[in-house]
Amino acid sequence: MSEKQLLLALNPCAGQRRANRVLPEILRVFWDAGYRCVTYVTAAVGDAERYVAAHAAEFDRVVCAGGDGTLNETIAGLLSAGVDIPIGYIPSGTTNDYANSLGLSSDVLQAARDAVEGTARRLDVGTFNGRYFTYTASCGAFTRASYSTPQPLKNSIGHLAYILEGIKDLPSLRPYHLHVETAECTLDDDFLFCAITNSTSVGGILKLDAQMVSLNDGLFEVMLVRNPATPMQLSAILHGITTLDLPNEMVHFFPADAIRVVSSEPLSWTLDGERAEGGTEVEMRNLHSAVQIVTPRRNEAEPAGGNGEAQA
Repeated sequence: MSEKQLLLALNPCAGQRRANRVLPEILRVFWDAGYRCVTYVTAAVGDAERYVAAHAAEFDRVVCAGGDGTLNETIAGLLSAGVDIPIGYIPSGTTNDYANSLGLSSDVLQAARDAVEGTARRLDVGTFNGRYFTYTASCGAFTRASYSTPQPLKNSIGHLAYILEGIKDLPSLRPYHLHVETAECTLDDDFLFCAITNSTSVGGILKLDAQMVSLNDGLFEVMLVRNPATPMQLSAILHGITTLDLPNEMVHFFPADAIRVVSSEPLSWTLDGERAEGGTEVEMRNLHSAVQIVTPRRNEAEPAGGNGEAQA
């Protein structure tokens, strides 16, 4: 049998640099699983996407080690190159929202073992004006914190860094007037927050019940939070989000396979924790079963919506 080839894309700045400290052990895990490994260490935003796009066809599997942004780049590289091979993910960022949705281990070496021993499952991804995103596109309240928090602060105090950065936004919070179109509805209103997601966790703060979310049904979960005019309306927002009693009078929550958002002014969005300029109009589409992501075999319950098993 010919030797299997594996590409490891490593973000050395992610999280508290946990993957860096055990890199020899990670490589040993891959070697013992029968893979000859090439390691690419990223140096700047976009490096992983460019390298994966250029070289993925040479490999049987690609594994990325970093945060959700590193996974985003790895997936974007594969899709832009038209290469369909399993993707392993060693989550070593600060919040690892998507990893939580997939039930991946927070232990780096266990995640490495799962990346080569687990089951590849077909999962959805999205496009944002043609740019790929894995699990969330959001705008409005607190979304700036995910891309503006300095990396050293993330590394030193972890998820608390996002909370502290978000607090800075409180004085400037304001609604945006949005026109939202899907195949099923049209909305015009002032909104504090808009999220188009394919995850059970957003920002490490918003947690959705796994029964509310499927990661492989061809649909996004859309959340739109209206601007409260009274204390009772603010209470309805907080109650709906904390208890997941959704939708309610202040929070729209519904599925959609495509969505168009038009704003009264240019908006900055966050895609998988990274900044994206959206201008005044964005279109998002769900790419059903677009990628194969490896998840642990030991999970008795499949990850949310993970019913598209592929050959690992």
